Amino acid sequence: MFDLVLKGGRVLDPAQGLDEVADVAFTGGKVAAVGPDLGPAKETRDVTGRMVVPGLIDLHTHVWWGGTSLGVMPDDYARISGCTTLVDAGSAGPGTLHGFRKLIIERSEVRVLPFMHVSFAGIFGFHPAINVGESQDLRLLNAKLALQVARRDADLVVGIKVRVGAGTSGVLGAEPLRIGLDVAEAAGLPVMAHLDQTPPSRQEVMGLLRAGDILTHCFRPFPNLPYRPDGRIQADVEAARARGVIFDIGHGAGSFGWETAMKMVKAGFMPDVISSDVHAISIDGPAYELLTTMTKLLAIGMPLMEVLRAATINPAKAIRLTDRGTLKPGLLGDATVLDFDTGKFELEDVTGEKLATDRKLACKGIVLGGKWWHG
Repeated sequence: MFDLVLKGGRVLDPAQGLDEVADVAFTGGKVAAVGPDLGPAKETRDVTGRMVVPGLIDLHTHVWWGGTSLGVMPDDYARISGCTTLVDAGSAGPGTLHGFRKLIIERSEVRVLPFMHVSFAGIFGFHPAINVGESQDLRLLNAKLALQVARRDADLVVGIKVRVGAGTSGVLGAEPLRIGLDVAEAAGLPVMAHLDQTPPSRQEVMGLLRAGDILTHCFRPFPNLPYRPDGRIQADVEAARARGVIFDIGHGAGSFGWETAMKMVKAGFMPDVISSDVHAISIDGPAYELLTTMTKLLAIGMPLMEVLRAATINPAKAIRLTDRGTLKPGLLGDATVLDFDTGKFELEDVTGEKLATDRKLACKGIVLGGKWWHG
């Protein structure tokens, strides 16, 4: 007998190429089977008319609540966003990761995995009234210590985060990224790189990133645009994708522009990963949560299956995990039940520009570890 069966939903699993009406069964915390007329089960949930997808993964969040000024509560956020895995993008650094583990990660029901910031305290000065770039001071960028902690917490750390740009690394330019890359190389981990305004230039950052590294905020508004005036993709961006750099939305409060997104999609350059960059400022708009960000990509023509791929199997691959991101039997029993709310919705970018749509993705249920968790 199965522990739980979701009955009659439209199963969409990009990793397996599935798009069919079927049941999904869970046993012992794992996916047990996908197919017609599954049962019996200790618990059955009728999801007829709704979509059943692998548990959503938000690759860029900030959930070190209480330990940083930008953190939101992970379980609360997961419930509204339909997520089963939240990847924290550098809220904690080598000096604070132990607190993040004990006080948030181990106490949360949703799965939380961190990119550790190369800067000692992580992102410590992000607030509407105070903005201090944590990558501006070389005294905080101790590569030896960062590697030591990354290795000590190797069961948890999925990568190294570095923020560079005029507001984050200042006169140090790309040097913090080079330090982070050294740490990541020694630890066998990817880097997630944030780039805001010059310096450094987009070309310099693109040239440093390796296959498997992640450029977040990939559809930013001006400056550091990824496309040319004629709409073609910048050569350094094309070259980075060709060698395996991963392009992540990372919406946030300042990193998603309609004009950029539309031109990139029109040019055939889809993001590899869709993430929210949710934090204490962006959660009340313009990012809100992952489902709103996914809806924005749907609204400009990205196909549903590709939007789901960018929030399931692709982020799982980005953090090099093979136990999630798909409903393949034997893997983690995580699933999200989705539907479209219909009506009149205005979707805003970070510049205040709005786009109207008549449908919006909404979470109708979450299965976490083979158990009905929310909905």
